[in-house]
Amino acid sequence: MSRKREAEDPEIGDDALFQSQADRVYAELLSRVGEANPQPRLGPTRRAAELLGDPQRAYPIIHVTGTNGKTSTSRIAESILRAYGLRTGLLTSPHLVRMNERIVIDGDPIANEALVANWDDIQPHLAMVDAELEAAGELPVTFFEALTVLAFACFADAPVDVVVLEVGMGGEWDSTNIADGQVAVFAPIALDHMHRLGNTILEIATTKAGIIKPAARVVSAKQVPDALAAIERAVALTESTLAVEGEAFALESTTIAVGGQVISVRGMAGHYADLFLPLFGDHQAANATLAIAAVESFLGGGAQPLDHDILAEGLATATSPGRLQILGTEPTVLIDAAHNPHGAKALAAAIGSYFDFAELVLVMGILEDKDAHGIVDALAPLASRIHVTQSHSDRAIPAEALAERVGEWAHEAPRLEFDDLDAALSEAREWADAAPGRAVLVTGSITLIGEAIELATAQGWAMQGGNR
Repeated sequence: MSRKREAEDPEIGDDALFQSQADRVYAELLSRVGEANPQPRLGPTRRAAELLGDPQRAYPIIHVTGTNGKTSTSRIAESILRAYGLRTGLLTSPHLVRMNERIVIDGDPIANEALVANWDDIQPHLAMVDAELEAAGELPVTFFEALTVLAFACFADAPVDVVVLEVGMGGEWDSTNIADGQVAVFAPIALDHMHRLGNTILEIATTKAGIIKPAARVVSAKQVPDALAAIERAVALTESTLAVEGEAFALESTTIAVGGQVISVRGMAGHYADLFLPLFGDHQAANATLAIAAVESFLGGGAQPLDHDILAEGLATATSPGRLQILGTEPTVLIDAAHNPHGAKALAAAIGSYFDFAELVLVMGILEDKDAHGIVDALAPLASRIHVTQSHSDRAIPAEALAERVGEWAHEAPRLEFDDLDAALSEAREWADAAPGRAVLVTGSITLIGEAIELATAQGWAMQGGNR
């Protein structure tokens, strides 16, 4: 039976037939230089795309960068565009459980069949570029370079009307930057990835501002002065336009509601009152405000208001998995991908404002290249106790070493050390279940919360539909 015939057989189905092949694609990607070590270059990605006929030119693009909030902003903007009836593509990273999550077509992670077919189609072209690089004495195409080319091919194959494209790291030399974004979006910029992007906000923002293309429409969240200066310089050099939160658009109000919040936004072209956003935290209200301005810029150049009902639908159906998501109930288990001090502070503020827990246990694991001290300082005051553990990532700080550091930085909260997340989470849930008003918060790294989702699903206590 042919692959096409098998795919049409409802008794076989995409997952059963193509799951192992999708796993093979991921394994082949993992065999390349890892995404934790991106190369500051665009040549290989550009060359591979050129051999494929430049699929990234087949659709308009909203390009999103920043330090914190870029994934949520991307997801919210995509949801609004989809509510407008556009067929959307969305590239985000990293994934939580399966790689398919990174490449989203019209609101759904790419099907295994499409993932495999497009990967097999681009393989000969990647091999050609690998050979050229080897001859030149350079590293072969990396994981993220190959993933970017794969995503561009998938979007062209779908096809889609518009792509919301999240930068992997930085901007100027990030492999997504071979695409020309009609709209360039800047979430808040803070210190992160300093070993790659620079030691100051100005250096980091300058690298991120590299996504601005000639005559682009640029939309930015509120920024510290050095970050804004770098963006303004790039805007001037590219003869682009700039709209900054606070001046061109603003979040006017947010009110806590069941399952999220109700926001009112002054957009670039209109006023949008009483919109339900099913996400927790004032930072998510700010992300939604930025997403609205980005969509206004894309659809009407910032001069035409959005349809209130369509906007309301787009916001009401927006999700941001792993961002202050309720993973389980009885007891409540929250997960959040905060992996730098800026994100941890936003998480701490949201917990204090949107939830009323009597006691909270932190289940925490952090990666080696992150500011663990800053993360712990922001979150430890929330905790009645801290369960220190580690994910399976080879970049994870060993639980023993992290526990020792947590003991130095957070003396007041009792800490327990666990070699694996399963034990740390199981004991945390038992503790939380023993008294009313207690809850669990899993945080510190994206790899850790991805493993928490897998455990909750396998053990049967994951909240159904709990993707908020």
